[in-house]
Amino acid sequence: MSPKLFAANPAGRLVSLDVFRGITIAGMVLVNNPGTWSSIYWPLQHAEWHGWTPTDLVFPFFLFIVGVSITLAFARRVEEGGVKRDLYLKVLKRSAIIFGLGLFLNGFPYFNLGTIRIAGVLQRIAICYLIASLIFLTTKARTQLLIAVALLIAYCLVMTKLAAPGYAAGDLSKEGSIASFVDRVILRQHIWRQGRVYDPEGLLSTVPAVVTTLFGILTGHWLRTERARTEKVVGMFVAGAICVVLGWAWNPFFPINKALWTSSYVLFTAGLALEFLALCYWVIDIQGYRRWAWPFEVFGVNALALFVGTGLMVKLMGIWRVQGWVFKNLFLSWAEPINASLFYAIAFILLWLVLMWLLYRKRIYIKV
Repeated sequence: MSPKLFAANPAGRLVSLDVFRGITIAGMVLVNNPGTWSSIYWPLQHAEWHGWTPTDLVFPFFLFIVGVSITLAFARRVEEGGVKRDLYLKVLKRSAIIFGLGLFLNGFPYFNLGTIRIAGVLQRIAICYLIASLIFLTTKARTQLLIAVALLIAYCLVMTKLAAPGYAAGDLSKEGSIASFVDRVILRQHIWRQGRVYDPEGLLSTVPAVVTTLFGILTGHWLRTERARTEKVVGMFVAGAICVVLGWAWNPFFPINKALWTSSYVLFTAGLALEFLALCYWVIDIQGYRRWAWPFEVFGVNALALFVGTGLMVKLMGIWRVQGWVFKNLFLSWAEPINASLFYAIAFILLWLVLMWLLYRKRIYIKV
């Protein structure tokens, strides 16, 4: 299997993982592109701060998938004593390209270097991929688990025991958390503009995001064992349930929070990701029910092209003032604002399904 982060030749791939990736990236595009941000159904919005909505599952699911892909792509090469220098260079190259694409999307089309946002979705994916890959290439599964647990505990202690200047220790508000303080001090004018006092893909919160990726790596180890496929499904369901319970148990002390990527959030979302992957694996790879999933397979093998393409399209439509006209005349003219906003988002993702299907049909897979 080719060790590509987002897509590769589908031959011989774990189809359920491609479908899971496709569902996740489709969800990401859907929630990022409503007709209007002022009218959105709550499942398609992020939680205001503590707590979660279905939208808050999308990003951790994707990082979890990245982790699974790391194991499936690199494990055999490592076991066969492959040249690790070559693997390190590939990891560094891909991480740099994906990070660069994130900066490009943040800056497009004006590229104001004085205020360009440095953090972002692709940037966090790049960093998590880099660190998790290096951990995978230099440690065994047991050590990877110990690192994951240690990082979750250490992050919790830092967030709950250290105080940002002017705030109490353990303050987990947007303004008062130590993670928000670090982002303001280091990122300064390059912080997320809408947040102003914090960045949802900030520096300190990237540490537990790496753990989300490590949980994916550990799941990849489990999928590569010689156990029966039904046993693998049961194992993922059980492990997922345990993680969800642990996440809920931690929630009263360190609340589930996407922007802070709290330790409870890591366990809770990793548990749900395990459950969902187990379901996809059972339905698609074991039972063979694939026909329903073809749109998500199309998205899954070209996730990078979909994310970057939709991001550029949205910015261009805003500059040319096309988006507002389309929404007003083609959707808002016959539907209530909240439904018009949803129908616009659905139409947007269907348009990109057609474009991605054209690539899929021609066996064109955009990869780095």
